[in-house]
Amino acid sequence: MRRMVIAYTGWVGALAGAPRRSPVTIPYQALQSFRSRDVFNPWAEPDSLDLEGSPGAGPAARLRRLRKHFDVDARLVLIGEAAGYQGCHFSGLAFTNERLMLEGRIPRITVSGRFTSRPRPWCEPSATVVWGALHGLGLAASTVLWNSFAWHPYKAGSHYSNRAPTRDELEAGRDVLDGVLGTFGQAHIVAVGQVAGRSLRALGREPAAVLRHPSMGGANEFREGLRRFAAQLGL
Repeated sequence: MRRMVIAYTGWVGALAGAPRRSPVTIPYQALQSFRSRDVFNPWAEPDSLDLEGSPGAGPAARLRRLRKHFDVDARLVLIGEAAGYQGCHFSGLAFTNERLMLEGRIPRITVSGRFTSRPRPWCEPSATVVWGALHGLGLAASTVLWNSFAWHPYKAGSHYSNRAPTRDELEAGRDVLDGVLGTFGQAHIVAVGQVAGRSLRALGREPAAVLRHPSMGGANEFREGLRRFAAQLGL
């Protein structure tokens, strides 16, 4: 059995009654204007699988959902590595897929029907685990999800694939990451996976904890790590 990865760093974050979030403005313009080779920008670029005529399809709809997701006094911010093609690429939210939205599992987000033309709604396993754990702990409504690298990096010639962002890409996206985390400066910042933890540290951001990523058999360790972290801080 692989040992659970959960390292606490003594971060002091937001508990009940904490001040409202910082007035730092989330850099939406920088988020939308970013372009890089073999990187898809969900909030600025259309996709051939966006369902024509659906009010939930396309970059403008993804940006609206992101604004609603960020409209909260977050107590917890979970940070992954980068957007993925099964989730954020079409939903506009990290660790969030079309199926979860259709099921009404995402706080503050309402969709009226399908927004991709794929025969079945996109379903990212890690997203299901993450949101299931957050709902089970009563943290879903007060949690923000984001990535060290906001956008979707894919393998050359394979639009619907995932790859790790390069160091140069991480550096290019630093200002957006800093803007988002600065906006939720009273929240606990937790890395989901060692790769996300290393990415944050490389950008000068020390996470309060590094949890086991739920993929590749890590779902139970992720759930238990999040439960322990929340219990320790009284979340």
